[in-house]
Formats: sequence, C-alpha cells, structure tokens
Amino acid sequence: MVFSSVIFLYGFLPLTLLGYFLVPKKLKNYLLLAASLFFYAWGEPRFVLIMLASILCNWAAALLISKGSKGLRKLILAAAVTGNIGLLFLFKYLNFTTENLRLLFHTDLIRQTRIQLPIGISFFTFQALSYVIDVYRGEEPQKNLFNLALYISLFPQLIAGPIVRYHTIAEEIRNRKTTLEDFSEGAFRFVIGLGKKTLFANSLAILADMAFEAAKTSSMTFTMGWIGAIAYSLQIYFDFSGYSDMAIGLGRMFGFHFSENFNYPYVSKSVTEFWRRWHISLGTWFRDYVYIPLGGSREGNGKTIRNLFIVWTLTGIWHGANWTFIVWGLMYFFALAAERFILYRNSRKPGIIGRIAALLLILIGWVIFRADDLGHAGAYLSAMFTVQPVTAIEAFEIQKYLPILLPAAIGATPLISRAGRKIGAIRNGKHKLQVLKAFSMLIIGVLSAACVISSTYNPFIYFNF
Repeated sequence: MVFSSVIFLYGFLPLTLLGYFLVPKKLKNYLLLAASLFFYAWGEPRFVLIMLASILCNWAAALLISKGSKGLRKLILAAAVTGNIGLLFLFKYLNFTTENLRLLFHTDLIRQTRIQLPIGISFFTFQALSYVIDVYRGEEPQKNLFNLALYISLFPQLIAGPIVRYHTIAEEIRNRKTTLEDFSEGAFRFVIGLGKKTLFANSLAILADMAFEAAKTSSMTFTMGWIGAIAYSLQIYFDFSGYSDMAIGLGRMFGFHFSENFNYPYVSKSVTEFWRRWHISLGTWFRDYVYIPLGGSREGNGKTIRNLFIVWTLTGIWHGANWTFIVWGLMYFFALAAERFILYRNSRKPGIIGRIAALLLILIGWVIFRADDLGHAGAYLSAMFTVQPVTAIEAFEIQKYLPILLPAAIGATPLISRAGRKIGAIRNGKHKLQVLKAFSMLIIGVLSAACVISSTYNPFIYFNF
C-alpha cells in the first residue's frame, strides 16, 4: 500500500484517523500498531512475520544488554548486530552474491537463489540496529514489547523512512497528544508531499523512463540524454522528499514529530554539502553508527580516508544489490575525499565552478544509480558526452518538456519557502500566509486526488531499498 493510492487516501487513512481519535488514550498505541501491521501486510502478508521476528529478537536483546555484565553485553550486542545484518544479507544480497559467485567461478555448482525482497527491510532493520546499539551505549530500553513494535512498524515511516531513532520519539510513544495545530500542519505537510509525488515525480518519471529506455538502443541522443538525466534527478528528489513529507505529516497528525530528511539538496555548493542535505536520516545513521565508531576524522588522514571508503561502500550497497550502486557509492567516496583533502582544504570555499562541478557529478551519479547495469550506465553517459547539434525535432521536444521541468526545478529550490517567510514577516502576514496555505492545500489536494484516481503509474523509488 502506498500513500498516493486510492485505497490509502480514501480507505485506510480516514478509518485509521477516525479510530485513533475515538478510542481511549490507553488504546491508541494498540490501534496504531494494528493499523501499521495491516498496512505492511497489505502487499505481502508473510513478510509481517519476518518483521515481527526482528522486533521480538531486538526487544529481547536490548533487555539482556541493559541487565548483563560488560562481557555479556558485548556478546549480545555482537549477536544482535550479526542477526540484523544477516537478515538483511539473506533477503537483499544473497541473490546478488550467488549470481556473482557463479559468474566468477564459471560454475553451476552454486545454486542461484531467488529470494523475494521484503519491502522496507533496509529501513526497519536500521531502526532496530540503532535501538539496540543505543541501549548498549546507555539509553533506557523499552520494556513494553508492544511499544517497541510500534516504534519499528509505525506505518508513516515504515516503508521508506525517514530512519527514526528510538530516543527521539520514546516520550511520544509513552505520552503524546495531538493539538489542532499539529494536525493542521501535519495535514498540510502531507498534501505538499502528495503533490510532489503525484504532480511532479510521476510526470517526470515518464520522461526519465523514456530516456533510459532509449539508452538501450541506438535512438539515444545528446539532448535526450541530458533531459533524461535532469528529469530523473528531479524525479528521485520529489519522489523521496515527497514520501518523507507525507511521513512527517502523517506522524504529526498522530502526535509524533519526526526529523527532517531533506533540505533542498540541489542548491548545494559542494558534494559534501549535498550529502548533508540529502536523505539526512541515512547520512546521520552512517555517521553515528559507522564513521564515528571507526574513529571518524580524529586519527589522521589515512584512517579518515579508510573510514570514508567503508562508509560510502556500505552506503552504495545499502541502496541495492547491484554493481551500479557500489560504483555510485565509490564515486561519492572519491568526490568527498577530493573535496576534503585537495579542493577545499585549509578552509577554502567552493565558488561557482565548484557548485557547477558538484551538480554535474550529482547528475552523473543519478544516471549510474538509475541504470539497469554498468553497461547501460556507460551507454547513457556516452550519449550525454557525445556532443551533437540540436535538431529541429529535438528543439521541439525540449519545448514540450519545459512546462514540467521548469516548475520542478523551481520547486526543488527554497524560493517558494522564502517567499512564504517574507509574507509571514509583513504586517498581518501570518494571517495572509495561513489563508495562502489553506488555498494552496485545497488546490494541490484536488489536483493530486485527480492524478491518483486517473494515473496508473505510481511506484515509490525507495520502496526497492
């Protein structure tokens, strides 16, 4: 079940909200837990058992860690980390591993596995890992199994994040209330995210898919290559940030306050800044649970480079079992290392050339990320950098796509939010801003609802991760 579907918007969400605000306070968590498990089971019921087993094991491990001796605590933590990573490897990477072993050794003795990937396993496994590690570091464990199950399975952020730390919502799980302001702001945020997904991401996806399909044949041109790369870069931003907006909005409607996951990444002055603004919850997860424990940047340049290499290799692998993701992660390792140790050392700041170079690298990265395999990525990039004169037909095609590309490009910048802040700062501005937000919410909601009802293309990119 996806947020931008008819069944969610007109069935699941209204019924869940109605039930949530009708039941007594002591039953609200149980209702949300039941709704979350139903939400996850909608597509493939058997995978609920995997998630429930993960919740039970991590709950028990955290309790044992909190009560055990130092040696026992380390042993249980190691077992819990191994178990979580093993679960992720089994369902996400075993097929990839057996396929490459068969190719490497040219043998059929290794059986090719065909294990189906549970939706959202990377997200709920990382949340479970962060919980157990935080308990080992001294955080109070959750003794109530149902409350921990709610934290890991809470439907707004279950499928595609943001990755939520337990301690950030622990108090809200125990005791929360939803104010009218929370609910209205949450509803507004949800509609904004729905608009990003249905009005921008889905439209851009058609253009991006057309370009990447063309790269598989001889029909790819220089112009289509750049248009497709820009379209996909905007599509993945609006797709994922739209989901995050909807998740944050839904959470707030139920009294939860999730951290931001995107901060206009395409206005970044460098690749380093881009990764401070893109998928913030994943970046901070790797920083806090991998990079810093390895020593971060405190132990000299050599170990800093080693730590960056490990983090970005893992970041690439986290996104999927394909060599394209590994190459994509390594590309960012080299870019970030170059910025840190060569380009912007000694507090040098990137100028306009640095900004353009970073954006170009990000576009190239998204081509590798989106491609089916490395050969596909190579063919696409070759077309992008084989300069050809723009034909009259291509000029017409560019004009045809501008009505979606230009508004999307503007929407990916903070121009609109800055205009809102300026309106709010003038005399009677807050009232005018509220009226404008209500009007915008109505228009975007109506248009998005029309798209949901009429469109057949509606996947979320990050459901694959």
